[in-house]
Amino acid sequence: TRVLLCLVLLVLRPMSIPCKAIPLDFVFVIDSSRSIRPNDYEKVKTFIINLLQFLEVGSDATRVGLLQYGSEIQPEFSLNTYTTRAEVVQAVRDMKHLATGTMTGLAIQYTMETEFTEEKGARPLSMHIPRIAMIVTDGRPQDTVEEVAAQARQAGIQIFAIGVGRVDMKTLKSIGSEPHSEHVHLVASFSQIETLISVFQSKLCGGDMCEVVDHQCQHICVSSPVSYRCKCRAGFTLNPDGKTCKECSDGVMDLVFIIDGSKSLGPANFERVKQFVSGIVDSLDISKAGTHVGLLQYSTKVRSEFSLGKYTTAQDIKRAVSRMQYMGRGSMTGSALRHMFEQSFTAKEGARPNTQRVCIVFTDGRSQDDVSGWATKAKDSGITIYALGIGKAIEQELREIASEPDEKHMYYAEDFEKMGEMTKKLSYLLCSFPTDKPSKEDMCECENVIMFQQQVSEQLKNLMQNNILYFKCFSNMFFTNCSQKVKITYSDKKTFNT
Repeated sequence: TRVLLCLVLLVLRPMSIPCKAIPLDFVFVIDSSRSIRPNDYEKVKTFIINLLQFLEVGSDATRVGLLQYGSEIQPEFSLNTYTTRAEVVQAVRDMKHLATGTMTGLAIQYTMETEFTEEKGARPLSMHIPRIAMIVTDGRPQDTVEEVAAQARQAGIQIFAIGVGRVDMKTLKSIGSEPHSEHVHLVASFSQIETLISVFQSKLCGGDMCEVVDHQCQHICVSSPVSYRCKCRAGFTLNPDGKTCKECSDGVMDLVFIIDGSKSLGPANFERVKQFVSGIVDSLDISKAGTHVGLLQYSTKVRSEFSLGKYTTAQDIKRAVSRMQYMGRGSMTGSALRHMFEQSFTAKEGARPNTQRVCIVFTDGRSQDDVSGWATKAKDSGITIYALGIGKAIEQELREIASEPDEKHMYYAEDFEKMGEMTKKLSYLLCSFPTDKPSKEDMCECENVIMFQQQVSEQLKNLMQNNILYFKCFSNMFFTNCSQKVKITYSDKKTFNT
């Protein structure tokens, strides 16, 4: 019996590095408010210590920092303070309960602006070391958290939000990263917080998340350092459930991206925009006979990154997108629209005749020049324009740029964290974009319309000879879309349309 008990205890106690952990910059942000009782405060410390067993702590491995917060911020140690797990564990044991207010927003801001700086031990973004903040709280914040949490996520910090007791789930979701199912956790009491150890073990060990979770991805599961996402094969787009895939229509288009490269964007967000473009490209049927893609980046000047005729595979396009260099100056959206209208959809640039022409314009702020004139000319020429705005983008400008109706061609998100939803919606629309090939029913309808128009034209000719009415013919009228309207004006200026 004693031997069996020893074996059970051996299995249940925290193991020392049960797997090879990936390097992280990991900061604990701990609620130390007065609502937390002393014995519950000790349970939080135990939870942290047990989590540390899955981290390989070291200057070249995972670096750990910790701060407490109440009415004020109490930094305990930074990412460059300790280089061994034993030192970190001892520092956690030595922490003293603050027992004051709950300024969660202030704590997030301090974490972003101070703890995740190179001065405090965070490694440069260019090293691609994941930046993780784990926030543990038991109550409603006494300050606002949504905006500062969005800024932290936008700065590249992946946030796990753990709530204990009567924490509002909506508040937790406004703090945590997406998907919320992976980053937001709520337990009923501090006694249950230990149940999250097994949840985070697979995340922190750095294994293949797609192998250790029931991801239910229909096509492809893609692991990230502490999470995963579902992806669809080429020619499919992800459904709103984030798991299943929808096959795209065989619509063919010439698609030009216009990407804001102004200084207000920042290098980190520019990388997110590049990911957005690649995500859209993944949902399209890119081929020599299929959809072609071109891309312009604009700042004070406009730069053609690649034309419609340059690449014929999704892989080549995504590789070219990844190589784009951030311009980082002014914001001349109008100039970019002019370049698109005058040059991007020309035969010289690879545009094809009788092919749908689509443009996606992305901006994060007010343009320094007029956008309406060139946007109108482009739309009048038959180019469909989608306008995407982030952050400080101006709604009126987006409406001037976008095709009608606005609800199908204009999208806005408060921050770059929401770009994933924008990608899904736009992929859906482009995936279902109409083809240029009419069905048999459409052809039949076209023939009937043309026959009717011929008869009307003959009657109009006879009527005009008798000076009964005047008929004005516009040079830009044509029958390719079977929707031409004939305007007839009587001598008394009354009009009707057929």
